[in-house]
Amino acid sequence: MYKRILVATDGSPLAEKAVGSAIELAALAGAELIALRVVPRYPQSYFEGSIPLSADDVARVEKQWSDDGRTTVEAVKAAGEAKGVVVKPILAKSDIVSDALIAAAKKHEVDLIVMASHGRKGVKRLLLGSETMQVLTHSEIPVLVLR
Repeated sequence: MYKRILVATDGSPLAEKAVGSAIELAALAGAELIALRVVPRYPQSYFEGSIPLSADDVARVEKQWSDDGRTTVEAVKAAGEAKGVVVKPILAKSDIVSDALIAAAKKHEVDLIVMASHGRKGVKRLLLGSETMQVLTHSEIPVLVLR
């Protein structure tokens, strides 16, 4: 059925539910699991009204984000291996999560993308956007959305 499944996580409780389901599905299918965390790049310009950070501070913030991301995907790896699933942890740096997720799915030739959705509606959806909706509408790979 599935040979390689990609699960997107940001370490949130909602994403953890999707991770658990992806691990179970991978175990049932005998599939490899790709655990992906997308971390942003620090903005090079400063926000209006704020103090710009030095290059050292920017590097420190980006390192912290990367370290947190690695911790997240390594936790998925440990949880998957406890269930007998081979997990490949991946960290991607991008300001556009949906594009990075789709690119990783293509690069690793996955059969399915698993991700969570908050299920926001109305104004909240318009204001906050939806990475899940972007993946659903732009991916050529099947997407399983969990809430």
